[in-house]
Amino acid sequence: MSQNPPNLRPDLAPLPRFDDTRRAGQPAIGMVSLGCPKALVDSERILTRLRAEGYAISPDYAGADAVIVNTCGFLDSAKAESLEAIGEALASNGKVIVTGCLGAEPEFITGTHPKVLAVTGPHQYEQVLDAVHGAVPPAPDPFIDLLPASGVTLTPRHYSYLKIAEGCNHKCKFCIIPDMRGRLVSRPANAVLREAEKLVEAGVKELLVISQDTSAYGLDRKHDLSMWKEREVRAHITDLAREMGQLGAWVRLHYVYPYPYVKDLIPLMSEGLILPYLDIPFQHAHPETLRRMARPAAAERTLDRIAEWRSICPEITLRSTFIVGYPGETEEEFQVLLDWLEEAQLDRVGCFQYENVAGARSNDLPDHVPEEVKQERWDRFMEKAQAISEAKLAAKIGSLQQVIVDEIDADGIATCRTKADAPEIDGNLFIDEGTEALSPGDIVTVEVDEASEYDLWGRLV
Repeated sequence: MSQNPPNLRPDLAPLPRFDDTRRAGQPAIGMVSLGCPKALVDSERILTRLRAEGYAISPDYAGADAVIVNTCGFLDSAKAESLEAIGEALASNGKVIVTGCLGAEPEFITGTHPKVLAVTGPHQYEQVLDAVHGAVPPAPDPFIDLLPASGVTLTPRHYSYLKIAEGCNHKCKFCIIPDMRGRLVSRPANAVLREAEKLVEAGVKELLVISQDTSAYGLDRKHDLSMWKEREVRAHITDLAREMGQLGAWVRLHYVYPYPYVKDLIPLMSEGLILPYLDIPFQHAHPETLRRMARPAAAERTLDRIAEWRSICPEITLRSTFIVGYPGETEEEFQVLLDWLEEAQLDRVGCFQYENVAGARSNDLPDHVPEEVKQERWDRFMEKAQAISEAKLAAKIGSLQQVIVDEIDADGIATCRTKADAPEIDGNLFIDEGTEALSPGDIVTVEVDEASEYDLWGRLV
């Protein structure tokens, strides 16, 4: 059992879990899925299509006839990680198909790895399938395969990511995601709700709602109406959340850009329809830094909004991510961020040190911050965030918390999460006795009896 570390990269998805079995003679495809939960959903869709065509899914290179590497291009360090994964797959298997965000720069990949079989961009499912067919022709068993496939999931069975839109309309200077994934394209409301309902019917207990800009959902569709259960539902995040909240699962919202109408979601949390949890990327607090980022520069109003949200739903958990060492960030600007964080008292915080990314407009800004200063500011920021987290979790000792069980290890210790904790990026609650009757996916009530900087311990009640 290990405590949640303070420096998890907030752009990473959980490690994929493969549990497919292979029949004799069945072609198999391996998958390496890097990057964020949105990329993980893309991997699931690709594997679902392949499984429906008769392919097995291999958890390792040696057992695969070809390997798909779903890449990340969010930061230069992520690009390097993707190139390393492609090289490892080539060395271990030889037949490699590349897709994902870094696939939007095919020359960048083939310049380092010219032997890859194909390179496709993000959410180009048909092109990936064509490349697989060319490398490993399907050989389906008509009595077993070629049936409507239930979705292949790469997360534990009791939670699932639900992607409601693709792309982004924002032009943040440090980000190239819109260049790789395009402008906002929202799914119809009834299609999202149909998928959500199927997931819950299949045993999913927690829906993790994701997109690049979740609160902008439906803007590109002019919030059009679609039929759902004999009534019309608007393509708007508030309406979507309200409908999903009636399916009987936990609903957790991620990547909620701080538009003013986000406040309309808070009553749904207070009513218990969706989890009292907002993952909302503030990125910084100093107005000049935010302007250089091309982000909204109204930190004071943000504090007012946070106070308003907490007045409506006192139990709300607020998670955010920040960038330190952005070009031109002065010591004064950084101190404003620290002071803002102290006043905001956010529950969960992730932090990046700024990195140049090829193609980002921020690369051309003057006054880049030295690496040692970035590190020093990151250390100070995380020290402040850790102290806030430690105090907030200590205040929960003696409280009763509903938790969802994620895993039970060989020693009988249950790793769980409260409503305040998203998988992988937030903390855990551990139960170390009386867990014999528990299974992953169970939702139980626990009394908290111990706390650390990021995690809780408790006992069943």
